[in-house]
Amino acid sequence: MARYRSLRDLDWPLLVITLLICALGVLQIFSATHDTRWHTAWWKQILWVAIGLGLMWIVTSIDYHTLLGQVPILYCLSIAALLLTFAVGDMVFHSRRWITIPGTGIQLQTSEFEKIVIILLVARYLSELKTEQVGLRDLLKLGGLIGIPTVLVFLQPDFGTCATYFPIMAGGVLIAGLPWRYLAVVAIACGLAMPAGWFLLKDYQKARLQTFIDPSQDPKGRGYQVIQSKIAVGNGGIWGRGVTQGTQTQLRFLPVPHTDFIFSGFAEEHGFVGVVVALGLYFLLLMQVVQNAQAAPDRAGMYLCMGVGTLLLFHLAVNVGMVVGYMPVTGIPLPLFSYGGSNTFSVFMMLGLVNNVRLRRFVN
Repeated sequence: MARYRSLRDLDWPLLVITLLICALGVLQIFSATHDTRWHTAWWKQILWVAIGLGLMWIVTSIDYHTLLGQVPILYCLSIAALLLTFAVGDMVFHSRRWITIPGTGIQLQTSEFEKIVIILLVARYLSELKTEQVGLRDLLKLGGLIGIPTVLVFLQPDFGTCATYFPIMAGGVLIAGLPWRYLAVVAIACGLAMPAGWFLLKDYQKARLQTFIDPSQDPKGRGYQVIQSKIAVGNGGIWGRGVTQGTQTQLRFLPVPHTDFIFSGFAEEHGFVGVVVALGLYFLLLMQVVQNAQAAPDRAGMYLCMGVGTLLLFHLAVNVGMVVGYMPVTGIPLPLFSYGGSNTFSVFMMLGLVNNVRLRRFVN
């Protein structure tokens, strides 16, 4: 394990910004659930954050070069975990995504931790390239490696989580350098594959995409979530209705207001000003990640940081776009904000990778 100078070399601004976002999330979880059967969710989220900080420290302490060296083992273990989920995972809402840790009652979503493995995989693969640009063979090989866990997660089924895997690869490949002709080929292939992919979707997944196009077609059914979410956002006005005072949230018109649609409830109760503050904190968080990427001691460290930044940006864009009707409903949580242990743990571990890269700048 590499030695570093002192605790002052940690990225304290990144940690402070992270905890501020978590605090806003806990406040909104409390507000959205205070008189429901989920009224204990806010203090559980505090527990998840505390555990996440511990995981972040562990990931920070292990030299990221050591982690990169263990990518083949980590990749095989992650695939085994996804297969284990199929075998013994808990069935919730017609989807088998979670494994319960015996004796604790804690459910872990294995697909969330797959994101960390993919970030490490992409960073190692791209940093070891001997060419100035990514070749077609490299692109196909890397795509195949990421495609295996993507298919396994898609079959759970969990379209939202598996949709987060390829943006990590896309961000890394574009930074590494991809000839425009290959980019055009990928775009055309994706366009041709979309009609075929439609027939692979479950009925509820097709309904979500149809609702995204025109939610007013079924305002009391498939379009209900998006319509109520947009009403909640508009109901917030400039200053918001106040904590526990949002009508759409508190009268239960807004679905799952502490998970997928938590930002809708936040917008209603804190208004435009609150939204600007929250998005401003996310912007500062992303800038800290990018800054660490720019100062990374090697290419591998840069790819690690940019992989984390790309994934966080994708989560943010899709979730916020979803609640205002600019993205289809996919169930992608808002990082550090939405209630949930697995996503909170994985995000803190990713930020641990960023801090890890920062600390290696100071290794003698």
